[in-house]
Amino acid sequence: MKRSREKRNLRVIEIVGIVLGLLWISPFYLMIVNAFKSKRDIFEGVLGLPQSLRLENFVEAFVDLDFLKSLFNSVMITGLSILILILFSSMAGYALARNKSKISSVIFFVFVGAMLIPFQSVMIPLISLFGMVDMLHGGGLIFMYLGFGCSLSIFLYHGAMTGIPRTLDEAAIIDGASRFQLFWYIIFPLLKPISVTVGILNTIWIWNDYLLPSLVLSESSATIPLKMFYFFGQYTRQWELALAGLTIAVIPVIIGYFFAQKQIIDGVSEGAIK
Repeated sequence: MKRSREKRNLRVIEIVGIVLGLLWISPFYLMIVNAFKSKRDIFEGVLGLPQSLRLENFVEAFVDLDFLKSLFNSVMITGLSILILILFSSMAGYALARNKSKISSVIFFVFVGAMLIPFQSVMIPLISLFGMVDMLHGGGLIFMYLGFGCSLSIFLYHGAMTGIPRTLDEAAIIDGASRFQLFWYIIFPLLKPISVTVGILNTIWIWNDYLLPSLVLSESSATIPLKMFYFFGQYTRQWELALAGLTIAVIPVIIGYFFAQKQIIDGVSEGAIK
């Protein structure tokens, strides 16, 4: 009786999993299928398979997006932002966790409170002060991402530091290590699971961000999300080219995940256990 009930529950879970999987895959199916259609075919039937494969959609979308340059801009801005966020946030989280005082507590709660402030509330004064800052092809934008992303990152690193005993610090200092050597060679490697989690969360946000880059970047430094709006004009929308462009834009993400999936899975699972 108990075994039959377990089998029945397992079947229910499998059915629910299949349904959720189909729902998750459906947007990708619609994107890929309609990327090979003409505009007329899309309006005639969104769900149906294409009658003929229009590969020219991808060629035209690739050219219109100036894809290689847009991809370079996205990779550069996202990569540098993540590296700087992880470096500065980990050091700040370590300093706030190890130096317990009223001042450090106030600083930590300021960072925590900053997570509750929506970007829209500071958008106008931010742009009025740093508007059109496009130094070094997105240097100003990277500086802004550091400001907006450090609150959550410091909060995560601060929480991870509670699981690292102070005895490691004391032993390293007794052996003659400086504070920087202590952090860089002992503490920071132990924070790898949280660093992976911080990297994933901020990569998803920065790579897909449209609003902040649209306010700051010039056309020559435009990222892929900005370039995607090239297909949506005031009087017309080129759905077939937009979907082809989206399909092309997804490929670098899939390739990146393919090469980093082991580190991502290990980091997330270890971070969840901690």
